[in-house]
Amino acid sequence: MAEQKYKLGDPTEPETNLGPVVSVASAERIRKQVSSAIEAGAKALIPEDLFAVAKAGTAYVAPQVLVDVNHTMDVMMEETFGPVVGIQKVNSDDEALALMNDSPYGLTASVWTDADAHPESQEAFLRLADELQAGTVFLNRCDFLDPALAWTGVKNSGRGISLSKFGYDQLTRAKSVHMKIKI
Repeated sequence: MAEQKYKLGDPTEPETNLGPVVSVASAERIRKQVSSAIEAGAKALIPEDLFAVAKAGTAYVAPQVLVDVNHTMDVMMEETFGPVVGIQKVNSDDEALALMNDSPYGLTASVWTDADAHPESQEAFLRLADELQAGTVFLNRCDFLDPALAWTGVKNSGRGISLSKFGYDQLTRAKSVHMKIKI
């Protein structure tokens, strides 16, 4: 078995690198998405028993990678906001684009390629990024915040903007003052 690099637990402990989700209710919703996907044919790649703290009644959720998923599953259509990812095979960039845009949400999207070995895949990524209906699009990573880039969503995701100069603009309000003075 590969070395376990994630420590799920109390975020105030220095060795912890994966903390709880926002609430117990959110954790239960995430666990339900995972179990429903598995019941519908998805395959879980990470044994849950590796994360003893992740149990019902807590806000701790074991990370999970699901394969053999499809777009009838909530885990692929809803915003999960937990350490879970579904991986779905596609036959073309067009199919990937259609599936990624087939959601009422659009906070982030992530495209994974072998861009280092195949520079043309960077060009393909840029074409996809332009057509993806998401506020943030990642290449070969996900959920990495850069304070210089706006964090926003589209559709039913992300009300407003945070980070970057655009996030700051939302916290201020311009005012124009015009004075006519006789000289």
